[in-house]
Amino acid sequence: MLNKYPLWKNLLLLALLILGFLYAAPNLFPEQPAVQISPSTAIMHANMKVLQARVNALIKTVPISPLSEELNQQTLLLRFTNTDTQLKAKDILSTALGDDYTVAVNLISSAPRWMQAIGAAPMKLGLDLRGGVHFALEVDINNLVAQRMQGLAKNINENLQQARIRYAGVTPKENQLVLLFGEVSSLKQAKSLLRQQFPSFDFTEAINNPKQLVVGWSKQGLNNLRQLAIDQTVNTLRNRINELGVAEPIVQQQGNNRILVDLPGVQDIARAQQILGGTATIEFRLVDTLHDPQLAKVNPVIPAGSQRYYYENQPVLLSKQVILTGNSITDASTSFDESGRSAVSISLGGGGESYFHQVTGENVGKPLAIVYVETKSSVKVVDGKVIHIPRKVERVISIARIQTALPPNFQVTGLTNPQEALNLALLLRAGALPAPIYVVEQRTIGPQLGAENIHKGIISIVVGFILAVVFMALYYGIFGLIADIALALNLVLLVALLSLLGMTLTLPGMAGIVLTVGMAVDANVLIFERIREELRNGVSPQSSIHAGYDRALITIIDANITTLIVALILFGVGTGSIKGFAVTLTIGLLTSMLTGIMITRALINACYGGRTLKRLPMGI
Repeated sequence: MLNKYPLWKNLLLLALLILGFLYAAPNLFPEQPAVQISPSTAIMHANMKVLQARVNALIKTVPISPLSEELNQQTLLLRFTNTDTQLKAKDILSTALGDDYTVAVNLISSAPRWMQAIGAAPMKLGLDLRGGVHFALEVDINNLVAQRMQGLAKNINENLQQARIRYAGVTPKENQLVLLFGEVSSLKQAKSLLRQQFPSFDFTEAINNPKQLVVGWSKQGLNNLRQLAIDQTVNTLRNRINELGVAEPIVQQQGNNRILVDLPGVQDIARAQQILGGTATIEFRLVDTLHDPQLAKVNPVIPAGSQRYYYENQPVLLSKQVILTGNSITDASTSFDESGRSAVSISLGGGGESYFHQVTGENVGKPLAIVYVETKSSVKVVDGKVIHIPRKVERVISIARIQTALPPNFQVTGLTNPQEALNLALLLRAGALPAPIYVVEQRTIGPQLGAENIHKGIISIVVGFILAVVFMALYYGIFGLIADIALALNLVLLVALLSLLGMTLTLPGMAGIVLTVGMAVDANVLIFERIREELRNGVSPQSSIHAGYDRALITIIDANITTLIVALILFGVGTGSIKGFAVTLTIGLLTSMLTGIMITRALINACYGGRTLKRLPMGI
């Protein structure tokens, strides 16, 4: 028995190690602070060279010297040596360029372009290591209650008409509805019917008027509505954050109507706030072709059933009837129309597509308008209390003639620039918020504390690594040195996998790496002790090596599977930092199995395999 690996197995292990070094290498290149400048309108995208010349002239007057510049069709990227220079340049450029351009700070990897081309990127760092943005968001429950009361009034009207119960009218009053009946008997019938149809509401007769029925939220119904709104908002925010590409964000409820959001590594607060609080959607409406929109321009009286908008600076009348909303959209992605302008490809499937297909089929040859709807808020202080007043901002982005009944897949055109198309597609994919949300607290967590955590974490890893290396080398001699090489390769493969899979490294994740370093040599200890036992029993060196790896394998697998089960449980039930610990521990177990068993045996085979041995240098 000569203990030799076949050539293909050696080549496979060598290829894995080369890939490991390749994908771990970007972590050796530090991130550079950068300023990213992009035009706010599509027209300015054609003048990027002019923008570059203007920016260069501005930064020379300060003077501020960027490390490098990168220009493409949509952005100009300036890299700087430190964050102080970066923030100074950002302030100067934001003031000088105004609203025509978006100036944002960012952190860009300094890894070579050829690494980026093959997908090699450094590990992402969590909020505790890199810093980032913290938001406290408040859900406008009162606005949601008002919306539901409007819908309730419409539903009550339909139910009473279907049941042929006569009533005089419905009057909204704060968060209640007042139903007026001509007869007490009608009120009793309506009360019995509506209680069954709307169990989340209380129906009580007015004390001073026996013909009035007061409809209000029950305590349980209001609590259910509030919690449902919070849960739906949390899910929607998570979807939007995933679209942003932020790894391991923290989105959690605080109190009755607040949500906390931590976004590690994000420096562009304006972009994050725009995506988190955005309520953009689209509506499809038929154009009113029966009335002249030019008359509506001078005549304040708008025809019943129509609404006046402006499209390309000209008035246009649209039907108030919405034939499709963004809620029916199941997928949206950016694309380009036939003229090369930004567009959004839409896929339907959320309900309402059959009605949309029917209406467009019945109106072939007529114009169809797409209205971009966004909810913004203004702040008003009343008696020392900040009140957010939501307002709808609507604009027509496209009017096209219907050529045929529209299918479930089509394009939305008329957007002003690629960024607007990207934002609209993101918000449509992630889903609409059930109620407006407002930022009540916002702060940026600087990277200084993160740098200190990284420094201490690296020290702990290095100390643990050195202790393990020294012990193995002293106790097992050359075999211990081989185990030390495998331990170093284990760290390389672990970092490479964390980088390749896009995992986020947190402080508990670094603790998982330290634990992995300590556990990685366990397999070699078991193998080497088994080899020593075989040698003491008079077995030949080559047979002892074979028996050591063969018979210790079951014990090694058993021990690692037990730890792996615990790590998977931690990942399943844990949140945030606990998951980070479980991820690094799980990946570390897998890489340590590879290096502790396969790679150490390949190295031992290379040193001692294929020849007759009288003894093995097993250390102490």
